[in-house]
Amino acid sequence: MAYTFQVTIDCADPHPLADWWADALGWEAEPSDEGFIRGLIAAGHASEADTTTHNGTLVWKIGAAIRHPEGLERAPRILFQLVPEPKTVKNRVHLDVRIGSDDPKTVVDRLLAKGATFLHDGRVGPSAWTTLADPQGNELCITHQADFM
Repeated sequence: MAYTFQVTIDCADPHPLADWWADALGWEAEPSDEGFIRGLIAAGHASEADTTTHNGTLVWKIGAAIRHPEGLERAPRILFQLVPEPKTVKNRVHLDVRIGSDDPKTVVDRLLAKGATFLHDGRVGPSAWTTLADPQGNELCITHQADFM
């Protein structure tokens, strides 16, 4: 049997980070079902302390998710999960964002302007990348084909 999966990223503030990644990837933040949340609270299965408000909407405090605009058939969901401890070391897993024919400098500059941090550039053969950290310090690579001189 083949399994499906989602990618989960631990973080200190899930909702703004999910928004950042949705913008970075051209994906969509999953909408919150306020009626469902309020129903669980009313039935005693959750409490107001389990929620917060983000962009004027009632959401679960513990996490936020994004997905590809073409749905889960196109790419796995990414979940941003609240954890109490800060990030202290390099990620052992990171996302390589393949930008196709888009200009790498333009993509990197856009992400830097939105709060990413430049870490380093790399290249092996025809593959080149820029390693960045998102606003909460999680590494990602902007990957593209290098020009040969």
